[in-house]
Parts: sequence; C-alpha cells; structure tokens
Amino acid sequence: MTEFTYLAVDRRGREKSGRLRADTIDRARAMLDGRGLAVLKLEQGREADGGDRSGKGRPLLALRARRLSAKGLTLFTRQLSTLAQVSPLEEALRTLSRQTEGGPARAVLANTHMGVMEGRRLADAMAAEPRSFPPLYRAMIAAGENSGSLPVILERLSRLLERQAAIRSKVITAIAYPAVLAGFAVLVVVALMVLVVPRVVEQFDTVGQTLPLLTRIVIGISDLLAHWGWLIALLLALGGLAAWQVLRHEGPRARFDAALLRLPVLGRLIRDLHAARMARTLATMVASRLPLLDGLALTAQTVHNRVLRRASENIVEAIRGGGSLSAALRRAGVFPPLLVYLAASGESAGRLDEMLERAAEYLEQEFDTFTSAALAMLEPVIIIAMGGIVAVIILAILLPILQLQSLTGL
Repeated sequence: MTEFTYLAVDRRGREKSGRLRADTIDRARAMLDGRGLAVLKLEQGREADGGDRSGKGRPLLALRARRLSAKGLTLFTRQLSTLAQVSPLEEALRTLSRQTEGGPARAVLANTHMGVMEGRRLADAMAAEPRSFPPLYRAMIAAGENSGSLPVILERLSRLLERQAAIRSKVITAIAYPAVLAGFAVLVVVALMVLVVPRVVEQFDTVGQTLPLLTRIVIGISDLLAHWGWLIALLLALGGLAAWQVLRHEGPRARFDAALLRLPVLGRLIRDLHAARMARTLATMVASRLPLLDGLALTAQTVHNRVLRRASENIVEAIRGGGSLSAALRRAGVFPPLLVYLAASGESAGRLDEMLERAAEYLEQEFDTFTSAALAMLEPVIIIAMGGIVAVIILAILLPILQLQSLTGL
C-alpha cells in the first residue's frame, strides 16, 4: 500500500486535503470519487498543499502570492486552447510561459509548467497556484484530463471566460461613466459654492437691505461648505468606513443584499446577471459531461450576494435529494421565470445544456439593452440636474442685483 496526499473539492465547493492509502494512484482517485470529492491534486509522498518535503521546487512555490488577473486567465486559456490542439501540453505551457510579459504572470505559468514537467497532471500543477486558477476552473480541467477531452474543455472554458469578461466590461462601463460624470458635476457645483459665491456675496454686505430668501439659502450653504467642508468630507469617509466594516459581518450583509434585490430596477439587474452567469457556467459543464452538482456547488461559492448564494446552495441540496434543476430553481423564488422555463424544457427534451445557453444569451441581451437605454437617459439627466443647480446659484446672485436696481429706480 502506498500513501497519497490529495487536494480536492467537495460538493459544497470547499477544498479538502488529507492522506489515504491505496495500491495505485488510479485506485486512490477512485476512492476519492466515491467520497464525492472532485480531485484537484493527487501525489505520492507530497504534502497536499503543493509543498515538497525535500525542498525541491520551493523557489517557484514561494511565488504563490502572485496571481493571474481575470484578463490574464482569459487570455491564457484561449492561447492554451489553441496550442493544445496542435502541440503537446508541456510544449504549449513552455511557449506561453516564455512569451508572457510581466513577472507575476510569467512566474505563475512557469510554476505550472514545472509541475507538469515533474509528472503531475495539469489540474494538480494548477493547484499550486490557487489564487490564479479557481476551484471551478481546476475541476473542469481535471474532468477534461480524466475523459481525455482536454482540448475540448479548454475551448469551452475559453468561450465561457471571454463571455464573462465581456459582461464584466459592460458592468464596469455602466457604473464608471455615470459615476465620473456625476462626480465632475459635484466638483463643479462645490467649486462655485466655495470659490465664486463668497466673492460675489461680499458686494452685498454694505447694501443694508434684506436679501432674497433664495440668496440667503445659497449663502448659508456656501458658508457651510467653506468653513466646515473638511468636517463633512471626514464624516462621509468615516461613515463609508463604518458601513464597510458592518457589511463584513454575515447578518448585516445578508440583510443589505436582500434589500438590494428588492430595489425596483437594480434588484432585477443583479438577479438577472447572476442567473445568466450561472446558466452559462452550467451549460458549459453539462456540455462537457461534468457532474451538475459539482458545478452548482463550485459556482455558488463565487456569488457575492448572500441571498443568491444561499439560494444556489439550497438548489444543490434539493438536487442531491432527488429533485430536478427546474423544480429547485422554481422553489428558490429568486431566479427569472425564463431560466426556470428553459431549464424545465431542457430537462424534458434531454437538451439541458442548449436551453441553459439560450437562457444565458437572452438574459445577457436584456442586460445589454437595459444598460444602453439607461446610459442614454442618465447622461442628459445628470447634465440637466447640474444645469439646474448652476441656474439656481446664478439666480441667487442676480436677485439682489435686480432688487438694488429696482430700489435705485424708485
């Protein structure tokens, strides 16, 4: 009997490590599969975390703090998918590690290539870089190696990551553009209130007349910003920091996430984005003949919204108990009806991967349409609001002047 050390992922998406005894490495892998564990790394006489008792390889493994960015992982997967179809895996990894620009990314790929050269499987070599290759990614690579269809899995993974990158880019664009425009508008208004209004108001100090109400309100706000602006900024910063600390606790974060989902427009947008991502990931896993439960469990760990994460975990338990995916989605009550309907249609017709893919495409198309319309409307709204505030400030300055002219005319 030989002792093996392993690193695996259970059905809830949690990493497990340990040791077991078996006659061969294939027998050890079968034993882990029987326990419901997706094997990420299995070695003889090595520590499960990728360390080497002899000290061999420590200089490379010391670079584990470095990582591939999301963009880097997408590019690497696409390039590896292309090269793996025409060259051996070791040669493809060596080519990519040499051609990659940047120290951290090159170190990660060199470490992965070294692991494969030492005789490990690709998924096992990637387990030495857990920050660069997430558990779901490694599980799909391991499944591709087990089934002998690694190039096909890499192609599907690359398409999945590219689509997720496109959606992520649209989300950033949808948030960044109005945020920059609104921030610039606020800076302009604050500059007017702090730098311009006080100089103009000085001309009215010697008039001896009661200024109009609007002018007095604007002067009061200007004085508040000029003298206490630093305190207001400090209080806002402290309030943001306190809110961030509170949201790090599970209870307040769950209530906050539930409140987000109840918002009229934003809540539906968050729900649909999560549903599209889950549908596309599951479609890729089903098409690759990977276990649906493993995909759901690993996907659930990547969801940031606590309500949606709990719903995803409940779906895993429901399917494990013998239920169908569509019935579990329906009972969760937080997924779009379209996804539930198409999942049910796919299950009844034996085309679940195709129906999930269609659901993801439709939900992503709805998101594209919504963001395009929202951006088209939001820009003029911010400009009009800024123009209205500036008009009020100018009117507050002009009213005393008009009042003085009327008094002089009398």
